[in-house]
Amino acid sequence: MAEGEEPEPFAVKATKLSGDARHIATGKRKSSVARVMLTPGSGAIEVNKRKLEEYFPRLYLQSVAKQPLVQTGYETNVDVRINVHGGGISGQAAAVRHGIARALCEVDPDLRAELKRRGMLTRDARVKERRKAGLKKARKRPQFSKR
Repeated sequence: MAEGEEPEPFAVKATKLSGDARHIATGKRKSSVARVMLTPGSGAIEVNKRKLEEYFPRLYLQSVAKQPLVQTGYETNVDVRINVHGGGISGQAAAVRHGIARALCEVDPDLRAELKRRGMLTRDARVKERRKAGLKKARKRPQFSKR
């Protein structure tokens, strides 16, 4: 697989959700938190009461957010309502991806192994390192002067 290519969807028969089913999960990345609700539907994705394309105008961020749905084949079977806050736009897209993946595991537990193998269920723990006293930034030291 070349750099930038998206992995192929894995063949899973998408299970039908019952009419009143609601699956809720939380995804996190950096300081962003996304609360995701999956309901049976036609594939509409709503982020903070706006369409996905409006909230994440960059195609890359849209593809990051939709990745679990596309790869599991659920993109046309469920409607997704997301409430996301905190952090920047990139962290929010990754939090949405994490939340959708966790909600899909509630819908169909058979997806868990493959989603975990692809790294979508792992909470990315990398956060900005704190600034230390006596330094300009987390690791940047002040300019050294011999004399």
